[in-house]
Amino acid sequence: MPQLPTAVRDLVLLLGRVVVGIVFIVHGLQKLTQWGISGTTESFAGMGIPAPGLSAWFAALVETVGGLALILGVALPLVGALLAVVMLGALFFVHLSQGFSGYEYVLVLAAAALTLGFSGGNYSIDRMLRGSTSKSRPTPEHVSA
Repeated sequence: MPQLPTAVRDLVLLLGRVVVGIVFIVHGLQKLTQWGISGTTESFAGMGIPAPGLSAWFAALVETVGGLALILGVALPLVGALLAVVMLGALFFVHLSQGFSGYEYVLVLAAAALTLGFSGGNYSIDRMLRGSTSKSRPTPEHVSA
């Protein structure tokens, strides 16, 4: 199967990072500004989330700052893992009892965060700082056995 040109693949990954990053930023800012940390803490306490005050701050900051970092391509593996942890927390503490239709959204966001965090493309600050691109790495068809 032919591979997409690197530039196309990287543009698609950038588009994915921007869209998913915006979703996280909106949800994080909602916790910080619309509900406020006190409202988010109350909500988390009512849902049985452990350490609701700390969890509210963690979720709000990871979603907001992590969403921005995802868009910019900064610390992608770490950001992807942290965003996935927040979504998995939402899955296990809040949505799991609602069945698949109740948790598929947070599950998809966790998977997207991990995928984009570990394969975010060349159009990222991480790549600029490393000074390398995927063009410099051999592809499977160019590696001899």
